[in-house]
Amino acid sequence: MTAAAPKASRSWARAIGEIATAFLIVMAGKAALAEPFYVPSASMEPTLLIGDALLASKYPYGYGTASLPVNVTVPTSIRLFGKLPARGNVVVFRWPGDTSQAWVKRVVALPGDRVQMREGQLWLNGQAVPTRASGFGDAQNEDGGFTPAARYTEELPGGHSHIIFKLRTHGALDNTDEIVVPPDMLFVMGDNRDNSADSRVSVADGGVGLLPVENLIGRVDTVLGSWDIAARKKPIWEWPTGLRLSRMFSSVQ
Repeated sequence: MTAAAPKASRSWARAIGEIATAFLIVMAGKAALAEPFYVPSASMEPTLLIGDALLASKYPYGYGTASLPVNVTVPTSIRLFGKLPARGNVVVFRWPGDTSQAWVKRVVALPGDRVQMREGQLWLNGQAVPTRASGFGDAQNEDGGFTPAARYTEELPGGHSHIIFKLRTHGALDNTDEIVVPPDMLFVMGDNRDNSADSRVSVADGGVGLLPVENLIGRVDTVLGSWDIAARKKPIWEWPTGLRLSRMFSSVQ
């Protein structure tokens, strides 16, 4: 009977080792390849919806402390294999106001760009970014309700086009001063232009301000799945009806 004890101990040690190895593999994959994130707000509608589960690819912009699957604060961050996003990329990043929070916005201006909002239209380097009316849609609120929204197609320099929402004709962030994006900074915006605390809003006022490149986590390429939060108002057995099957494994433009 006593001879079995060492064998049992070895079995437990092996099991713990296998669990630890699996955990390290998963964490390494999240750090080096891609990481899932959840969308809790309406700031990127209609491109991203509340309840979307995203996959952010980390390799396109290189690796820094922001890429780690756990929040780490260090005085400086050296970015390995660093590369700037392209205008139009949807990115996940650590919010400068609290790096434990991951936010998602669209990159609209790069270092050296002159950027300004005039009467609700984006201007880059002295030129109005082309926009055209694309009908109407419904912007979902965090409580599950909907607000009518005008849809516009916006085409950034380089040819990237995407849909934006405008909830009102004269939004609070429709007019800004022209600024030059400093080195190692990005100007990001939400596609729901009247419901996004982005680079038009300072960090002190709850926005992103100019985003340091070192805060980038990755590029959003795919929606893994989605669940409509409006289903919370239904009986629990009807919650599966909130699954948005059409958004599963859909690409993000």
